[in-house]
Amino acid sequence: MTLRQAVDMAIRQNPEIVMARLDEQKAQEAVRIAKDPFSPKVVVGSGLAYTSGFPMSVEGSAPSVFQARAIQTLYNKPKSYEIAAARENARGATIDTATRREDVAHRTALLYLEAQRNSRGAETARQLIATSEKLAGAVEVRISEGRELPIESKRAALRLAQAQQRLLDFESIREQSEASLAVVLGFGPEDRVRATPDEPPAPELPVDEASSVDAALANNKEVQRIESAMQARGLEARAARSEWLPQIDLIAQYGLFAKYNNYEDYFRTFARNNGQLGASIQFPVFAGKGAKARAVQADLEVVRLRTQANAMRDRVTLDTRKAWQDLRRAESAREVAKLDLEFAREQISVLLSQSEEGRASLRQVEEMRAVETEKWLAYYQALHTVESAQLNLLRQTGTIISALR
Repeated sequence: MTLRQAVDMAIRQNPEIVMARLDEQKAQEAVRIAKDPFSPKVVVGSGLAYTSGFPMSVEGSAPSVFQARAIQTLYNKPKSYEIAAARENARGATIDTATRREDVAHRTALLYLEAQRNSRGAETARQLIATSEKLAGAVEVRISEGRELPIESKRAALRLAQAQQRLLDFESIREQSEASLAVVLGFGPEDRVRATPDEPPAPELPVDEASSVDAALANNKEVQRIESAMQARGLEARAARSEWLPQIDLIAQYGLFAKYNNYEDYFRTFARNNGQLGASIQFPVFAGKGAKARAVQADLEVVRLRTQANAMRDRVTLDTRKAWQDLRRAESAREVAKLDLEFAREQISVLLSQSEEGRASLRQVEEMRAVETEKWLAYYQALHTVESAQLNLLRQTGTIISALR
């Protein structure tokens, strides 16, 4: 897969993101639950009963052959604030999902680049093995001719064993990275996802440190989540303080009465069909101490969250500045590694020219090729460090997904 394909697939089917989306859906359903009192409800049934004597009630209603009752809340300020708090909690769940998406995208990209780096390292290690084998053969010839000491054979064998060990290390780490990448993408641990050898496109980075900090503070999902939680707790405090306000419910009911319930014996007139439409208005006189305590608890939570948000902004600022500085250092180290590699390649060119003129031996050329291989590995490591630093900066600024996709 390419890096873009890996990130797209991880965002679609990573288990952590799937669970976060389920939590987001649950939060949306919680809004519907909170709005339920303001939706009309109609109940139909029967209060069928035989009456001996004065007609009494059946579960609060007069005995009837058929009855229907409808109720809907028209004005209830605490419930209204609860709906607003539920919506804010749902927004917080959406922010949590976005946070998971960024985390998974960052982890996917790191594993992808790690697998790509180790794949390149394994190929370079194979070249080093080939060079070491050539060098070992040349040393054996020189020993047989009496131009080298026998100990040089052991030195050549050691270099070959070290190259083989390095190849084994690269292959093992690449295997682990590809398996971990498969799991992040939602596959099983027995699957493998291989990175293409192509260089990923350079992401668009902030122009300077100040703009990086500004973007990080504006886009940081953790700060947004805390601010959303502050809003929700503030609405809960307002809901608790509004419990002294009146509550109005619309009520409508219908009852079909029967004569065998003795209505004609105890009331002046008898009507078979009976309906009622009105409002239930309640004025809380004394709401108790619980409402005030809940309001104080919510206010204290708002203060705690505000303190946490300020601390988080400070940490985001420091982490972003550090990420920017780490990137600058990594880029500098990459340039040094690149120059070192170019110098080693120039040295090989010089030795090859001298070898054609008989002024340099095959052993010197092969040893310099081994040095060049080491420089390639160092350059790959420096390049990987730069790419990791870029990803870290993009994650801090909240632009990693747009940059990778």
